[in-house]
Amino acid sequence: MSIRLFLVDDHSLFLSGVRSELGEGFEIVGEATDVDDAIDGIRKSSPDVALLDVHMPGGGGRAVIEAVAKDRPDVRFLALSVSDAAKDVIGTVRAGARGYVTKSISPEDLAEAIMRVHAGDAVFSPRLAGFVLDAFSGGLAAPEDPELDQLTVREKEILRHIARGYTYKEMAARLHISPKTVETHVSAVLRKLQMSNRHELTRWAADRRLV
Repeated sequence: MSIRLFLVDDHSLFLSGVRSELGEGFEIVGEATDVDDAIDGIRKSSPDVALLDVHMPGGGGRAVIEAVAKDRPDVRFLALSVSDAAKDVIGTVRAGARGYVTKSISPEDLAEAIMRVHAGDAVFSPRLAGFVLDAFSGGLAAPEDPELDQLTVREKEILRHIARGYTYKEMAARLHISPKTVETHVSAVLRKLQMSNRHELTRWAADRRLV
């Protein structure tokens, strides 16, 4: 039996590309290019899986999930985005998405991701899975910690890597940013936490079990 699929993206050309690439095994029951139409369309069609763009005018995929999930608990949501930012991944998953893949995914892998989400699995592009594990295991945050809460998601990642003993060059490679960008983030963390060097940061992070 075909998986009933609803497509949401604010680029019509991209929608047509996805539609043509998926092939057999999927029944496209609706499409939308904005949040309001997506909410209305998913409620009316009750698809098995809704494939959602994360960034769209009006709140994006997260707004769609938050509006629909309670009314249509049987619908599975899979985010498909150009963004691989931790805040987008974590925010979308917290809203109720069962998976998050980037638009660089191959048609074959996308089809497999949709089938796995439909089957109840959680599916993520390989380099995004760590964001989710960290967020839901508490690895990036301690409860009600005003000092930690003032840091951005990226700065918390940097802090955790410092605590684990990574060099700036190693952090840059792991986070896919330049060493200079790492230095900028470290400087921001030091300034916000009012510390003078990375050794103090390491002790501070270890005390909060961020290692």
